[in-house]
Amino acid sequence: MGQLKDTILQTSLELFDKYGYHGVAVNQIVEASGTSKGGFYHHFQSKDELLYVIHDQFITYALEKATYAVQHYESPPKRLEEVVRSFVKVFDIYKPYISVFYQESTYLKPPYDHKIKQKRAAFKQIIFQVVEEGKQSGDFRSELPVEITGMAILGMVNWTYKWYQKDGEKTIEEIADIFANIILHAVLYDTRQNVKRTSDEALFFTKQK
Repeated sequence: MGQLKDTILQTSLELFDKYGYHGVAVNQIVEASGTSKGGFYHHFQSKDELLYVIHDQFITYALEKATYAVQHYESPPKRLEEVVRSFVKVFDIYKPYISVFYQESTYLKPPYDHKIKQKRAAFKQIIFQVVEEGKQSGDFRSELPVEITGMAILGMVNWTYKWYQKDGEKTIEEIADIFANIILHAVLYDTRQNVKRTSDEALFFTKQK
């Protein structure tokens, strides 16, 4: 991304976060970024496209990282771990972008809203796919509904934007480790539980005789 384009983008992030999308005019962005209208329209066709680029930055990153995890790791547990870890890190790398996204995403217009929804759906499907593969391979608990499990993971990690602080007690790496640990412990097939269940069933049927 060019230096001027990045300057316009960063300036608009600050202005949108402070005043809201509709509270900021192109003239304000131009003035605050120290450019001209010609410079603005050289990089963005409109303020709508600028809002789209803000959204697209972090969604594209998350999707690329998830795709990489699926392509470069063989086991479903490792795939899910890497998807979750990279997803959590998005909230550190793109924190200002995500704040604007949650505040202003309803103002995305066609065709930009469709493009963003496509990428979000693709990311969601990767989560579903990994959960399904884990069930098929026997790594994940067979009774888990794929879509509910996937949406639970998405909801859990998405909420990070509400509370994460860069200067908080734990680093984003540590938080990513915690999320991955919690999620994997929730979905992994536990052979010890299965042995206990089998033992309990055997004891039950023995008592019935």
